[in-house]
Amino acid sequence: MADNTDPSARSGVSRRTFVKATGASGVAAGLAGCVYGGGGGGNGNTVQFGTDPVFIEEVGDDAKDLMHEAGLSDDIEIEWVAGNEETGARRDNYNRLLSTGEPDPDILMMDNGWVNVFIQQGLIENLSDSDAISDEVISTVNDEYFEGFTATARNLDGQLFGVPMYPDFPTMQYRKDLAEDAGYNPESDNWATEPMTWAEWSQITADIQEQSGVDYGFTTQWDIYVGTACCTFNEVMTSWGGAYFGGRENLFGPVGERPVTVDAEETINGLRMMTRFVQGTNFSQLSEDYAGGIAPTEITSWNEEDSRAPMVNGNAVMHRNWPYAIASNASEENFGEDYGAMPMPYAVTEENAAQQGAGGSASALGGWHATVNPNTENTENVNEVLEVLTTDEWLLGIMELYGWVPPKPALFESEEARNLDTMGRYMDTLQVAGENTIARPVTSVWPNQVPVIAEQANRAVAGEKDPSQAMADLQGQLENIEDQA
Repeated sequence: MADNTDPSARSGVSRRTFVKATGASGVAAGLAGCVYGGGGGGNGNTVQFGTDPVFIEEVGDDAKDLMHEAGLSDDIEIEWVAGNEETGARRDNYNRLLSTGEPDPDILMMDNGWVNVFIQQGLIENLSDSDAISDEVISTVNDEYFEGFTATARNLDGQLFGVPMYPDFPTMQYRKDLAEDAGYNPESDNWATEPMTWAEWSQITADIQEQSGVDYGFTTQWDIYVGTACCTFNEVMTSWGGAYFGGRENLFGPVGERPVTVDAEETINGLRMMTRFVQGTNFSQLSEDYAGGIAPTEITSWNEEDSRAPMVNGNAVMHRNWPYAIASNASEENFGEDYGAMPMPYAVTEENAAQQGAGGSASALGGWHATVNPNTENTENVNEVLEVLTTDEWLLGIMELYGWVPPKPALFESEEARNLDTMGRYMDTLQVAGENTIARPVTSVWPNQVPVIAEQANRAVAGEKDPSQAMADLQGQLENIEDQA
């Protein structure tokens, strides 16, 4: 089975580094992971909450206090239940726990990339049809949260199965000082909030690389691993108007009944663009509007930290990565205010996209939801905890305490968010990214689809296979997996 670890949770950057950059002690958004690994015994007014052991160690007591400050009744006690941080073990332990009818923990924090599978298996509580959550909370989540993130906690009928806790989404990060030295003005040209086309972006990148003399114009992740399938290839394809399965409406199924559309011209063109970025102008299947040779061939063996190393070492212009990389690279120990971020570039607008819901700037989606154990014997208190998780007091407080990015876009404009050290400078860009997320198409067959997607995309960009042939082969592989489900 493929490694389906959320790439936003794979960094070797310490959690303390991220939260130091937010101006508080704690850990990073996008770096936390949780696995239920024991515990039990929650009863009465105690609500057991399965979460990350490092979270508990770093800020567990403070987070409990914050919940009460945000409105949790004084007589309700939170008991954090720590577990294994390894993602596969976490998912498997949750599955065993829920399948055997265990009542504890009452609440389970789940990767947004898993939730759909647990929904399909009938293992977590349907909050839209449950006493575990109020209609007011349902309305708050549906009306005020990032829609692309919330969608990963719903079934195909639109019913809600999780309360979003924090999202994670990448941006295009860059050396602002090198851009300014090359004659560009990122501030007046609104690089932070107005996405560029891939063509314009690539020419700017090539120009800055040439003028600055750094080795790399662009570093990213394109190894044969889950990060390519869920994220980097998904972003490129979406920004060209393409989709794995005919658009956003089919992301989560129904498996075997949705079209497979990776052999469409828009997806092939996205792959051609990445191939030109790596293989250079000798790869002539795309317009010369797109600069060639701005990314090293090494990206086909790089994950997040591999690709970040040249950037933090001062040897790259542009770098695609998750927010943790901003927190580290833009710290005072590194580039400080000379580090910039912008939304991911695009090739076609949403209006001109071939597939439903595609086109425009697209950022892959990471993050976590709070889901409810349907066997809980503590429904009333669970309901109150979930209500607290949706309050601005909790969401802003946990961002300051622990670095979790809020799932409410309006909070990115708050004074509390913008006053955070380092990360406060990037709230506008992160908000745009959050409004343009693209989820991975997680279903019961996604683990089997990850390796074939990553391999075909990788081989094309590595120059081992023509992009059109790679996508024709992938089309057949995905159709077979869908048909056999």
